[in-house]
Amino acid sequence: MLSFALVYVFWGSTYLAMRVAVRDLPPYVIGAVRYLIAGPIMLAFCVLTGRKIRLSVQDFLRLLVIAVFLLAIGNMGVLWGEKYVPSGLAALVVAIVPIWVVAIEAWVYRAGRITRQGMIGLATGLVGLLILMWPRITSGTKLGHLELIGCAILSVGSLAWAFGSVLSHRFQLSVDVFASAAWQMTLGGLVNGLIAVLIGQVGQGTWTRNAISSIIYLVICGSWIGYSAYIWLLEHVPTPKVATYAYVNPIVAVFLGWVLLNEKVDPYMLVGTVIIIGSVALVNTSKLKQHETVQDEMPAANVTGD
Repeated sequence: MLSFALVYVFWGSTYLAMRVAVRDLPPYVIGAVRYLIAGPIMLAFCVLTGRKIRLSVQDFLRLLVIAVFLLAIGNMGVLWGEKYVPSGLAALVVAIVPIWVVAIEAWVYRAGRITRQGMIGLATGLVGLLILMWPRITSGTKLGHLELIGCAILSVGSLAWAFGSVLSHRFQLSVDVFASAAWQMTLGGLVNGLIAVLIGQVGQGTWTRNAISSIIYLVICGSWIGYSAYIWLLEHVPTPKVATYAYVNPIVAVFLGWVLLNEKVDPYMLVGTVIIIGSVALVNTSKLKQHETVQDEMPAANVTGD
């Protein structure tokens, strides 16, 4: 329960920190600095506490793939999106992650059939996403078009995060979950740094006090505490259950954005929130029941993968 609470609360607040940081610094610079601080320090902690950090070639490749999906595409998608949309709206778009998780498990890995209830949840989730985007689609203004682009980027990032989450749950590694998280952050930071160099983001932006404070918060609360708790949950709890953090994160993010950044909460956001959270509940409930049925009828290895 503590791990769930840490993911729910701290990750909900990271949308605010990312929104503040990306005002002054480019996304991939933020991602590189954040993870190249968090990852190596956490690796050092693992060494000091006697944890194994040495990787096999297979471990390295699997962790690199996970890091790319979660941290170089998924998390960077959120940062890019928040250049154009408020933090609360970003969190609401990202709330569709559990729907992507279930779709990937059912349609890519054939882990089970989505029930009628699940299909209703998928459909209503897309409707909720459309409602969130509707004012941007119909506005006809430059701001509206930019926010629509931001929502599209967030949707792609959400899909990548879902894919990385599924892979993290399925991959078997020779290191424990904390060393795994440390390596993922280190590799993610290296990849983000390489991309920042290649696309010319290094040297851009301004290192303001707000940006530095936000990165420090992201390192401690988002990476060390929240991300480690998330990876631990992925190793011990079915992925759809872990993805329920999306129920709470948007509420926390919308509230903090409204209170601290004076972000507008319009009726479209309120209606979209209710529909998306309801759809996620429908999908997770139906899928979890399906998983339990499959597990009763099939060997565990066929359900969890390798």
